[in-house]
Amino acid sequence: MTLAHKKAKALKPGAPRPAKELCSECGLCDTHYIHYVKEACAFINQQVADLETAAHGRSRDLDSEDDLYFGVHQQMMAARKQQPIEGAQWTGIVSTTAIEMLNRGLVEGVVCVQNSEADRFQPMPVIARTPEEILAARVNKPTLSPNLSVLEQVEQSGMKRLLVIGVGCQIQALRSVQDKLGLEKLYVLGTPCVDNVTREGLQKFLDTTSRSPETVVHYEFMQDFRVHFKHEDGSIEKVPFFGLKTNQLKDVFAPSCMSCFDYVNSLADLVVGYMGAPFGWQWLVVRNETGQEMLDIVMEQLETQPVMAKGDRKQAVQNSIPAYDKGVTLPMWAAQLMGVVIEKVGPKGLEYARFSIDSHFTRNYLYTQRNHPEKLEQHVPEYAKRIVCQYKLPK
Repeated sequence: MTLAHKKAKALKPGAPRPAKELCSECGLCDTHYIHYVKEACAFINQQVADLETAAHGRSRDLDSEDDLYFGVHQQMMAARKQQPIEGAQWTGIVSTTAIEMLNRGLVEGVVCVQNSEADRFQPMPVIARTPEEILAARVNKPTLSPNLSVLEQVEQSGMKRLLVIGVGCQIQALRSVQDKLGLEKLYVLGTPCVDNVTREGLQKFLDTTSRSPETVVHYEFMQDFRVHFKHEDGSIEKVPFFGLKTNQLKDVFAPSCMSCFDYVNSLADLVVGYMGAPFGWQWLVVRNETGQEMLDIVMEQLETQPVMAKGDRKQAVQNSIPAYDKGVTLPMWAAQLMGVVIEKVGPKGLEYARFSIDSHFTRNYLYTQRNHPEKLEQHVPEYAKRIVCQYKLPK
């Protein structure tokens, strides 16, 4: 029997996408799997609860705060590699996991994202088949990336065991079509994701924020309430959140990211990020048995500690809502001072993670309400509605 998608044709570059301006460029429409886009796309058909049940055996318990915020999980921990990988954005847990799975024969290939030779920030999805190809993908690419554009190559290769590394919108689409890929086993290693940009948007952010945009290797919004830019010479530039030129940057983030409610990558088997961990550590979330299997193969290489939570996020979130909405930017001296104070008394660990989720969900709810009111009820998951209703939003 010929599967229905075999007769479909990928969209041409530049052609209008089914999700219109909310397209996150996940890559599904670049393949014949576009046949399933109306069901699979996170911005056309929000179905996180159903996909959680399919992937993890249950959907999240909305009466459990940890489930409500962080999704279905078996365990969470903070970790870092005992021997970090040189050039990794953190210590290299994601790269190490992928390499070990490949070397042990658990998978035949790894979907990951390298960068083009011409541009260090231009994402280039690949199916890595060697450790060297995986290492070439280390360091996050903060731009929209069509990871799923390689799905046809997976199908054509005859590959039966695959690891996919991706972010929430990509993984929702992947989960929706995974039974059409002809795989015997799919592993999903997710990273938390928020506020991606187009390549042009990234340049505007770098030009507006960094002292040396042309030498930035990577950056991250960190738990100390500062953006950390790593430069080619190894130096770290820190810019306080409150000193960002918000009035110039409000429109730089992709509309898809401004209407996304899957910060924690709730459909991955194993999630590796940083926002729920102490500074300098990574936050690991094991969602199911497949995720545990992935973690087990690298556990001996990790130093771990329990997750922790400290502080109270609520007032900081409430204060941030009108500040962002009005594009408030503090003078740098005031931003530096506020950053020092909040670093000492502000939320840490899982409470920082909840702060980040709350502030983004309230912002994104307002964006969706104002720009796509017809989608609001169906598009915003129940867990996000419960989180947002804790706060007073502007009209």
